[in-house]
Amino acid sequence: MKVGLFFGSFNPLHMGHLILAEGVLNESDIAQLWFVLTPQNPQKKKESLLADTHRLNMLRDALYENPRFRVSDIEFHLSPPYYTSVTLTHLKEKYPEHEFSLILGEDNLRSFDSWYNYEHILRNYRLLVYPRVMQENTKIHASPTFDGAQIQYLNQLTVLPFSSSYIRNLIRQNKSIKYLVPDSVEETIRTLGYYR
Repeated sequence: MKVGLFFGSFNPLHMGHLILAEGVLNESDIAQLWFVLTPQNPQKKKESLLADTHRLNMLRDALYENPRFRVSDIEFHLSPPYYTSVTLTHLKEKYPEHEFSLILGEDNLRSFDSWYNYEHILRNYRLLVYPRVMQENTKIHASPTFDGAQIQYLNQLTVLPFSSSYIRNLIRQNKSIKYLVPDSVEETIRTLGYYR
């Protein structure tokens, strides 16, 4: 089965993530999309993250109704730092029957050659690249860095111009996040007082 991997801290999951994920399913040939929850992104501060298990539970609660979405906690069983190439290798070993593609924003593609072991990813996995708001969409894979790489641009996708940090700021200001996050996520955050 063709599986798309959407890595993130999902701190918290919001409607932008879900709209993007559904768009990837519509615009590509993947059969399932896995949300790979990252305990700690090497480029983000740990202090800003809600506890791993809380984020995992919110993800599962929000996604369980969609049979084409799946939550992966594989990085919870790996040692930090959590590098994408290492996680991909473990996923391929665990699920050799699947063909994995990596979903990423065009901004990440621009700095892809700074990723740990990025050559391994380019040799072994297809990249499904979505546009970022307010960025000129240029085909940057013409660079020699991407020679021989499988890159598919998903230019029809709509990416909403808000982020998890925007939602966390609204919560700290005691403002509404209704319609910005799934109902189950809003209920959990409100009931348990997350991000206050």
